[in-house]
Formats: sequence, structure tokens, C-alpha cells
Amino acid sequence: MAGLGGTLAAAAVAVAVALGAGATRAEEGRGPVTNLPLPRFVSLKTDEGNARRGPGLTHVVDWVFTRRDMPLRVTAEFEHWRRVEDRDGAGGWVHYALLSGERTVIVEGDGAVLRGAPGEGSPAVARAEAGVVAWLLACAGAWCRIGAEGLRGWVPRAALWGVGEDETIP
Repeated sequence: MAGLGGTLAAAAVAVAVALGAGATRAEEGRGPVTNLPLPRFVSLKTDEGNARRGPGLTHVVDWVFTRRDMPLRVTAEFEHWRRVEDRDGAGGWVHYALLSGERTVIVEGDGAVLRGAPGEGSPAVARAEAGVVAWLLACAGAWCRIGAEGLRGWVPRAALWGVGEDETIP
């Protein structure tokens, strides 16, 4: 019996060490499954994606994303599941197969003027209305280059959701 107790204690220590290692990685801002940064942005690969209360098919669906290419923020990882949220904070656990590394953004506020080059003095080439989902092509400093429906241009980073404040995209 004493041998069994020692084995259980050793197993408990091993589990605690494993959990601690995962927590350390998360504290460093890295996902324990992919070792990619957390949080990070991805996009919805499909026209529909169930967001579940927990990581697995047995968990209740709390939310259904219905917009292909919508940007989402990954906040946690567990096996083949990613906890995601949209710009309003709605979300849950989504199977990784429904997500893409292709970057998109949503234009916020009153919309944004797309300019030919970064800077307020650059000529306007188009206007994107609030809620438009666009491809994120590049970001440098306070400006990001986006593309939607054949149009491309630079907009202030502050007018977008789906890109980090300090993120550089070549």
C-alpha cells in the first residue's frame, strides 16, 4: 500500500510539473500547442463555425460565426481547439480546422479613407465603410495596407480591428 501511495504522489507531482510548464509558456505569451503568440489574430476559413463552451464536440454551442474571413483573436489553445473571440468579445472554443492564418481586419468607427501611401497627406483612393472585412496586407507604424473588392490602400491602424497595436506586418 505504501508503494501505491508513493506512486500516486509521484504521478501528482508529474502532473503538477506538466501543468506548471504549460502555465509558464502561457505566461510568456505562447500557446502550449502551437508555440505561436497568444493572443494572436486569425480568420474564419468557412461560412459557418460553431463556438463551443469548452474544447470538444460534447460541449454546448454558445455562438455560431457566420461570416467567412471574419477576423478572430485566439486567446487560448487546447489540443485541436482554439478559444477565439470576435471584436465584440463573443466567442468560444472552435476546432482549428475552421481557422486560417490568412489575416483579415474589420473597419471600425465611421469607416476609413484608403490612401495611396501611409499618411494623412497622401491622396485618397477609396473609402471603406464600418464593418467591411478586408485583407490585411501590411502594417508599419500607425498605418496598415488593406485590400477589399479589388481596392487597396493605407488606413490608420486605429480604424481597424484584427491587428495588434505594436504588430509589424511586412
